[in-house]
Amino acid sequence: MSGDNAITTLRELSLASAASAALRAVVKVGVADALGDAPVPVEELAKSIDVDAAILVRVLRNLSCYGLFDSTDQGIVHTATSRLLREDHPRRLKNWVLWVTEPWVWQLWPDLEQALRTGRGHFDECFGEDFFTHLHKVWPESTETFNRSQTELSVLTSAAIADALDLTDVKTFADVGGGRGFTLASILERHPHVHGTLVDLPAAVAQPDPRLGPDGALAARSQVVEGDCLKEIPVDADVYQFKSILEWDDELTVTALRNAKRAGHSGSRVLIITNLIDDSPEIRYATGIDLLFLLNTNGKRHTKAGVSALAERAGLRVEGVTPAGTLLHIVETSIP
Repeated sequence: MSGDNAITTLRELSLASAASAALRAVVKVGVADALGDAPVPVEELAKSIDVDAAILVRVLRNLSCYGLFDSTDQGIVHTATSRLLREDHPRRLKNWVLWVTEPWVWQLWPDLEQALRTGRGHFDECFGEDFFTHLHKVWPESTETFNRSQTELSVLTSAAIADALDLTDVKTFADVGGGRGFTLASILERHPHVHGTLVDLPAAVAQPDPRLGPDGALAARSQVVEGDCLKEIPVDADVYQFKSILEWDDELTVTALRNAKRAGHSGSRVLIITNLIDDSPEIRYATGIDLLFLLNTNGKRHTKAGVSALAERAGLRVEGVTPAGTLLHIVETSIP
């Protein structure tokens, strides 16, 4: 990299938070949903969502540097990336964008320097309680955003997970911390001989995927159970799945895995599904979310060796690691 390019890179990177702020702002005011297939003059677009046209131009100018929205002679138009912010897009990431740009996130980033010096995040000391307790108590609307964001991510990955799993000899499957159950429902549709249980906190399972509800297509082969995997997993199953949740601090991760070991039986499989840092096609995403986990739960995004070591600490036997599509990995373990 030349000297001039290095200077440009550093100047742009130091202001990358401007793009995150701009991205959150356009989601909150509804730009993507107000913009359809045809170009819309910026003044007309601004009026339709009741914002200042001059500021909207400046915000969209920044986002266009990253491929979000474009400006033509006829007005503002969508790009493939900005369309993902629309509520009606089948692969939308609107709520995930909101989740990682919530106001509490901006409060946490300055703690990264102290984390560097001390070796851990300091959420508990700063707020007087653990992250999830504080989230449910102080930011309940953020809890709802989280649940929606996890469903959005599940839409992107669930089919690949369902296809990757060999459940030939499996009768019972528990999705632990499975949110509203989109992934579990996808797995049950793909494997019609399996009975599934969704286990998560009350706020998460209060409105499960319609397919798992009393009148849902999968009601006869599923149940929804309130439970906290850090205390007890209230179901014996042939397979326990932890998808994208074992990213707390190491002790909590081991606790959850030990609870699966206690709940299951000899030969039960425990699947840890995550995006491993050392084989991630989205390395900027993986390393970025890793730092956010550090600051909110003192957690981490795992390496293959790291997550395997935690599973062994929990008394599980590591069987192997396989890809699930292009975004995730399945770390398969079993109860001896």
